[in-house]
Amino acid sequence: MSDTKKFMLPDLGEGLPDATIVEWAVKVGDTIRLDDNLVSMETAKAVVDVPSPFSGKVLKLAGEAGDIIETGAVLAEFEIDPSMPQRAAGQDTGHHHGGGKKAGKGGHGVGSEDPAPDHRVVASDDGGAIEDDGEPAPKGEARADSGTVVGAMQSSDAVRSEQASSAGGVKAMPAVRAMARKLKVDLTRVRATGADGAVTMADVKQAAADPSSLRPAGGEGPAQARHSQSRTEPSSVLRAPSPEGRREESRSTLSQSGKPMRTQPPGVAASGQPEQLKGVRRNMARVMADAHSKVVPTTLCDDADLHAWIGKQDITARLVRAIVTACKDVPALNAWFDGDKLVRTMHPHVDLGIAVDTDDGLFVPALRNADMLDARGLREGINRLRTQVMDRSIPASELAGYTISLSNFGMFAGRYATPVVVPPCVAIVGAGKLSHDVVAVIGGIEVHRRMPISLTFDHRACTGGEAARFLKALLDDLAAPQ
Repeated sequence: MSDTKKFMLPDLGEGLPDATIVEWAVKVGDTIRLDDNLVSMETAKAVVDVPSPFSGKVLKLAGEAGDIIETGAVLAEFEIDPSMPQRAAGQDTGHHHGGGKKAGKGGHGVGSEDPAPDHRVVASDDGGAIEDDGEPAPKGEARADSGTVVGAMQSSDAVRSEQASSAGGVKAMPAVRAMARKLKVDLTRVRATGADGAVTMADVKQAAADPSSLRPAGGEGPAQARHSQSRTEPSSVLRAPSPEGRREESRSTLSQSGKPMRTQPPGVAASGQPEQLKGVRRNMARVMADAHSKVVPTTLCDDADLHAWIGKQDITARLVRAIVTACKDVPALNAWFDGDKLVRTMHPHVDLGIAVDTDDGLFVPALRNADMLDARGLREGINRLRTQVMDRSIPASELAGYTISLSNFGMFAGRYATPVVVPPCVAIVGAGKLSHDVVAVIGGIEVHRRMPISLTFDHRACTGGEAARFLKALLDDLAAPQ
């Protein structure tokens, strides 16, 4: 009788309950060796390769690209081949299937004074850390489950870094494959410029921007057919609208007498296509719901007068400097708060989380030691984080552990807001759209350029007076000429 084994999706080191399949490296019926790449999975922060824990024949795969698999659910099933290398019984696989105690309620690891029993702090999306000395257990001693970290899967007692795989005859990193799928680029036609013939992120983006750079295809396959269909359908619809389309266009919200009327009964179900949230956007939904249930938010609003500014200045860098100044004056808002233990931790340094909007969802990378950087260092750091977010190369460690955050939504639109405070942080600054306002001055009126500022804070962790003094210090620094 053959020996079959089931492999459950491990916790990929982020405390998230699921992950999305990006691409299988094998198919049913293939033979795979221990620690060979099995599948690429996308979490809220990165795309990582998951190695096979067995050697043998693949009997079953849990889903297809785009499917969501819950942590601890069956990912694959194998028929073990005893003639091939297998992991010894009791040997650490480096996989953690959940159920372990997170650092702090909800996995926030904030203000917590006693770590989990296994002396490991699991990374959280809103401030935590990953600690693992990586040392093998002494001979004869049991080793605690060390968990897995995004971009670096534990295998036995060694760390496997994310590497390019050759699935489908194309050598590319998992993140590159995910980007190609998003941009609808056929990897088999992309001209590779990376080391050892690997397709890079830049190659994919170049192919998306300039389709003429693609290698000629042997014939129009499904991917090309979809591309050509997407190119031709919109124009054909414009040239020959359907009868249904004409009827929809002729409908009016007014009756013949000119009075408002309903166009459909209020109970009619929505006709749009439901979309399953995945990856970053799925995690964002969870984080926002968690923040809404745990924080007591209060918002103060005011306007920063920029009339005294001399010459052209970097607005984002000035905002960061002003936040740093306010944190030094009122450290109560540059803090973490553990609502369960009622413990507040004020930080001597400023790691500023900067919200970055993408098509995939919201990222909040941390600008480390913002209080130590000059204007040039701030700009370089901001540009680096933004670039890493856009090409999905940012390390998971850079998306956690910020002490206060900034949402510069005014780059798009909006004056004031009530931005969401994500635990364990206690404050977030929102910067609105610049405007020219009429201001009363001694002897008359003037037109000044002003920036709306919204400060939302957790009223459990700091007082209204502290928040008001923080806001004043921030406004005063922004009003300085340089």
